[in-house]
Amino acid sequence: MASSFGAAQVLVASNRGPVSYAVADDGSLRSKRGGGGLVSGLSAIGPDSGALWVCSALSDGDREAVRRGVGEDGVRMLDIPADVHADAYNGVANSVLWFVHHMLYQTPLEPAFDAEFRRQWASYETYNRAFARALAEEAAEGAAVLVQDYHLTLVPGMLRELRSDLRIGHFSHTPWAPPEYFAMLPDDIARQVLRGMLGADRLGFLTHRWADAFTACCERFAGGLGGTRIGVHGLGADADFLRARSHEADVDERMAALREEIGEGRRTVVRVDRTELSKNIVRGLLAYRQLLEDRPEWRERVVHLAFAYPSRQDLAVYRDYTAEVQRLAQEINEQYGTPGWRPVVLHVRDDFARSLAAYRLADVALVNPIRDGMNLVAKEVPVVSDAGCALVLSREAGAHEELGEDAITVNPYDVVQTAEALHEALSMRPEDRTERSKRLAAAATALPPARWFLDQLEALRG
Repeated sequence: MASSFGAAQVLVASNRGPVSYAVADDGSLRSKRGGGGLVSGLSAIGPDSGALWVCSALSDGDREAVRRGVGEDGVRMLDIPADVHADAYNGVANSVLWFVHHMLYQTPLEPAFDAEFRRQWASYETYNRAFARALAEEAAEGAAVLVQDYHLTLVPGMLRELRSDLRIGHFSHTPWAPPEYFAMLPDDIARQVLRGMLGADRLGFLTHRWADAFTACCERFAGGLGGTRIGVHGLGADADFLRARSHEADVDERMAALREEIGEGRRTVVRVDRTELSKNIVRGLLAYRQLLEDRPEWRERVVHLAFAYPSRQDLAVYRDYTAEVQRLAQEINEQYGTPGWRPVVLHVRDDFARSLAAYRLADVALVNPIRDGMNLVAKEVPVVSDAGCALVLSREAGAHEELGEDAITVNPYDVVQTAEALHEALSMRPEDRTERSKRLAAAATALPPARWFLDQLEALRG
């Protein structure tokens, strides 16, 4: 399991790993490789590095693989009890820490940190401790360990107690809440999260805004940063992969099908999101409806391709949100549609090839999150769009720090302003749209996934 970057072993820790397993009908195990920035980043340190990825077994197939001793080189999957994982992942990480950092609570009613929360928090501690112990067992002397995201905020501090020789980094893929909102957490929990993070030598964030918010929380609740260093690494789009993948045969097939749904000669407003509460899909649909109401000249001339792929459907609030997206899309179609024009083409089944096809067809990309650590869709569409696209972008997306100059900026809560931004984007001269799209694509690809990962690793060594 040993690996080296220079002279040090490299380990990555994250909730989800690069491989998953399913039990086939004949009882055999089938594996599926994942993608994403971490996979690209690890591959960048060389095929012979033998880097180790520590992750959680998420499915019955994953747990069966651990029990059978089946696995891939360079991956250690932890068989954390399913109930402990559910408490840590759904009960704390996704229902508390995610809500705090994305500022999603309806504060008259929530949160209420009761005895059940404390029970779930104990599971979150257990879950983080399992990772810390596994990393301590696997790491060579002086190894570099890169811990990922809000699921594992306690790991750096726990690991530091077990192995003081290690170089420990943590990267946050989400926003970080400002002190006033972070203060909703119980005082002892807030301090525990911050002290857990501050066990790292270096902490990485997607934007300066999130890094500054973390620093402010530490100054208010933890007495400062101590010796921990802070860095900003704005994850970019993988241009080579996206451009090659978006011209494969299955994408061409999806484009033909979408063109038939859109109709001849119509403009497109494209969004591609998970039905995550922070993505603000409902207000995006309301803004599109406002556009059709205020600017009737766009009726029958534009189609909104809205791809809203269900997320976290084991949580009731996410199921309800997905249902509202579907209800509102249907309402707009019933209100404004004609026999030859469907104003909203909504798809809720995840299909990457279809998403890339929509990217290529986009005249306008709508990215209007309430709050988002980065939002790679905002970076990917300008890279892939065939004719160049205009970008309507929320000022609350992390990507706005890099793309705001060439985007049309909106307040994600202002439906009327967003409708006007859509009109401006649709009315943009083709040559202006093309030039903006080129500049957006250049900014979006400034730090591709492999470089993003290596920059963190080199900064941690330094």
